[in-house]
Amino acid sequence: MDWAYLFEIALTGLAGGGLYALAALAFVLVYKATRVVNIAIGEMLMAGAYLFFAFAVTFSLPLWLAIPAAVLGSGLLGAVIERTMIRPLLGEPPISAFMVTVGLGSILVGLVEIIWTADQRRLPEFFPNRPVMIGDAFLAPKVACGALAAMVLIAAVLLLFRFWRGGVALRATASDQGAAYMMGIAVPKVFSLAWVVSAMIAAVAGIVVGAIGGISSSMGVFGLSVLVVVIVGGLDSVLGALVGGLFIGLVEALAGAYLGGEYKLLATFVVLVAVLLVRPYGLFGTHEIERL
Repeated sequence: MDWAYLFEIALTGLAGGGLYALAALAFVLVYKATRVVNIAIGEMLMAGAYLFFAFAVTFSLPLWLAIPAAVLGSGLLGAVIERTMIRPLLGEPPISAFMVTVGLGSILVGLVEIIWTADQRRLPEFFPNRPVMIGDAFLAPKVACGALAAMVLIAAVLLLFRFWRGGVALRATASDQGAAYMMGIAVPKVFSLAWVVSAMIAAVAGIVVGAIGGISSSMGVFGLSVLVVVIVGGLDSVLGALVGGLFIGLVEALAGAYLGGEYKLLATFVVLVAVLLVRPYGLFGTHEIERL
């Protein structure tokens, strides 16, 4: 076995897994706070990438301004979605909010195709092109920089959760909504905050993914792998999102290298089924026991 080649493939997989972990963090944030399964996470990621394209290309803003504008615009989109589509469904069966997010994904794809058509487009180059070498292993510069950006943002989000007042409110609401109400936390505002922050994180992931492989209205397919990540890691576990993202990225890279690119998706779903058979609530998900 060529261990150098295996190491290079593993590095590429872990780097790609960092992007999965970032998008999965956006998903878990909404689920922990609101118990809404946001099936449109891939399309929200796509929307952030297209907002960056609009600011950087259509309006010719400099990159240092276009990126924050796209992230803030995505946060505004998250607030609008929560206020108009999710909040009216509070207290309704979970399937109602789930189906709304399914419809939301189709709406976002439709808007993108109306405005920009379904053609693939390239984002402005902002990653360095210098090769990245780790020992004898080569890592594509865009993939390496994308992974680094994902790790920095994940670390920043975790620190905000730990020390920022809003992050503390999010964690309290995620742990027990009733207790959060009794402690004076405005839970509906926390729900809105969760959607805003989730949309902003998804936008960053979308910009990085788009910078590596281009953008199109089919970018939402990325969300399919993100769903696998969060189910494997545990729907309500931040640690599960991080570990699951790295693990699925590694599995996809190994399957693509040794079995062929067409088997990558098959390999991830085999892992999904195997994990669910052993731990139906995911590797790090909360095991809830309900009395019937």
